Amino acid sequence: MNVNYEYYKVFYYVGKYQNITKAAQALESNQPNVTRVMKLLESELGCKLLLRSNKGISLTEKGELLYERVSAAFFQIQAAEEELNRDGKLIEGTIILGTTETALHLILFQKLKEFKRDNPKVRFQIYNYSTKDAISELTRGAIDISVVTSPFSVRKHIKSEKVLEFKDVLICGSAYTDLTRKKRHLTELVGYPWVCLGKNTATYDMTSDFFLKNGVVLRPDIEVATSDLMVPMIRNNLGIGYVPEQLVWAELEAGGVYRVPVYEEMETRTVCALYDAKRGQSRCEKEFLEYLLSFTEK
Repeated sequence: MNVNYEYYKVFYYVGKYQNITKAAQALESNQPNVTRVMKLLESELGCKLLLRSNKGISLTEKGELLYERVSAAFFQIQAAEEELNRDGKLIEGTIILGTTETALHLILFQKLKEFKRDNPKVRFQIYNYSTKDAISELTRGAIDISVVTSPFSVRKHIKSEKVLEFKDVLICGSAYTDLTRKKRHLTELVGYPWVCLGKNTATYDMTSDFFLKNGVVLRPDIEVATSDLMVPMIRNNLGIGYVPEQLVWAELEAGGVYRVPVYEEMETRTVCALYDAKRGQSRCEKEFLEYLLSFTEK
């Protein structure tokens, strides 16, 4: 069987993203051409590789088998090309990132700035997700790297690298400064209005579990979609809430918000970089991961 190598290249990107549009973008082609090539490949191999539905596309059992082989070969070829062209040349390519709002503000803004300064030819596509959705998109191959906040659980083939540790602290606005004068138990604060992330987030689940562990049921007065909305809500006295300490250092110093001392402390959390070990990584993905992990070393 003498199948055109380009067909396998197209299939690799379709299998990686399981999305015709994203595959076409990665190939610098168009959707009709990618669709045409996939039909030709299925015809030459004599089997169905893709399942199409209203939700998009997925790989058949034979498609999964072929993708596993093709992706391994593709990365070997790509690695060889990079080795041959590495000397004296800047790396280039596209990295598709999925990240949470908290991870973005805690570390990604800084590291993206540093990385782009030294690697101007690397392009990024960045999508904002909850931790759960970022892991789901990584697992199905829609993104290359997820940068998320704990807690989370992943499948065995998804590798996790710790980038940063942080703690959540309880803060309030000027209307609740009476809470800052003495240390209290969480049960004493149950009657105050609370602000937290929405129920579809891992942070909400973690906070709810923390409350239950300490004899309190979490009943938020305001739920927000992203962590960057938490501090303005609290600053404007719409409630009290837990936020990552690093995100409010400046506000605490300036007196925009105030720390509420409590006996019960949340466990230390982490920002982690996740990637799919089955798919392998391009050179630019490896370089970017090294940049992220260098933060841990510092």
